[in-house]
Amino acid sequence: MILGHEVIGKIVHSDSDLLREGQPVAINPSKPCGHCKYCLQHEETTVLKCVSLAAPCIFPHVDGGFTRFKAVDTDQCIPWPEQADEKAMAFAEPLAVAIHAAHEAGDLQGKRVFISGVGPIGCLIVSAVKTLGAAEVVCADISTRSLSLARQMGADTLVNPQHDSLDGWKAEKGYFDISFEVSGHPSSISTCLEVTRAKGVMVQVGMGGAVPNFPMMMVISKEISLKGSFRFTTEFNTAVSWLANRVINPLPLLSAEYPFTDLEAALIFAGDKTQAAKVQLVF
Repeated sequence: MILGHEVIGKIVHSDSDLLREGQPVAINPSKPCGHCKYCLQHEETTVLKCVSLAAPCIFPHVDGGFTRFKAVDTDQCIPWPEQADEKAMAFAEPLAVAIHAAHEAGDLQGKRVFISGVGPIGCLIVSAVKTLGAAEVVCADISTRSLSLARQMGADTLVNPQHDSLDGWKAEKGYFDISFEVSGHPSSISTCLEVTRAKGVMVQVGMGGAVPNFPMMMVISKEISLKGSFRFTTEFNTAVSWLANRVINPLPLLSAEYPFTDLEAALIFAGDKTQAAKVQLVF
């Protein structure tokens, strides 16, 4: 399977009058079936059947965008203005994930928000919740580099749980109205539940396996609303619009660019999380 699900490009040929040769587009990698009960209820993130570029969990596999040419359906091509920064536009897919997570949290206006795990998705959630009106955003991570990027993306306060105490935010059944768990680590999940106030909302974005000794009684006794967030729906178009109109600037997360001929070097560098957040291939 060819990798690559965060893709932009230019139209080479189209049978549709909606697209023209040379037009820059962002490629929505996800194409729901359109006819299952979830699609008919506009709940496409829980679709029964979906075609998704370079998704290892979907069979049969569909090759991704690490190619010079890629055939996709017209409705997967979201145009953007030629004057927009293509480096920024390449962030459409991960930003869509972040915006969807923010939407799952509900109304963010004036809310106090905690984000645990500020890799690229966590950092984009910082910008998304700020854009949607969050009053205070506190970020936690064990990486100094990641925390620095979160600051550049709009975080108000940074904490490293290995060195900094979170006890003040855990007191009196929690402080934050909303928390986002974006690492998938069991200790991070517990921390989010502890700092989320009673009747608050926790959005689980980070992926992981089983969580031993999950603090179920904390969820029950504090009546926390625990929500999952998976991929996106219409948020992809929103992400394209935000990036084209410079509502947010994702470029602090861009660590390096490589020509597509240096794919192996790009993947090796991208795998070194002490140096890399996002790495882009240029064709």
